[in-house]
Order: sequence, then structure tokens, then C-alpha cells
Amino acid sequence: MTAEGDDGHAVVVHLDRLLKERGITLASLAEKVGVTNVNLSVLKNGRAKAIRFSTLTHICNALGCQPGDLLSVRGKEDGTAES
Repeated sequence: MTAEGDDGHAVVVHLDRLLKERGITLASLAEKVGVTNVNLSVLKNGRAKAIRFSTLTHICNALGCQPGDLLSVRGKEDGTAES
């Protein structure tokens, strides 16, 4: 296992927190964004391998956030650097 995890990346998705903060359900966001609940759930649970910029844009528009509110790099959010 690498320092980043089994799949080699250290990106953390904060979709669950943003949904709670805004009082929006996953199903409602999926409808607004135009993706399936399953695909959005994969992203929310950190199992996504990639995200299209168009999907990221739609999610950010629907949630009123920036990509940096939705995604961070493990180690960066707590001020530590990855080596």
C-alpha cells in the first residue's frame, strides 16, 4: 500500500459534508447535475477514479461552491505535506 492508498491517489471528496451543510439530498443533486445516483454515490464515497470537468462544474454550480470546497489532497487539509 502506498502512502496515498491502494489506488495511488490522495484526493479526498467532501461531497457528504457539503450536502449536509446545504440540506440537499444526493438524489436531488444527481437530478440537478444530470448524473445517476450511483455515479454520484461513487464520487461521494471516494471510489471514483475520475471526474469530468463538466460534471465538476455542474456539481459546484448546484452546491454554490468551488472545486477546492469539494476536493482536497490528503495531508493538505490539515497542513501537512505529502512526501
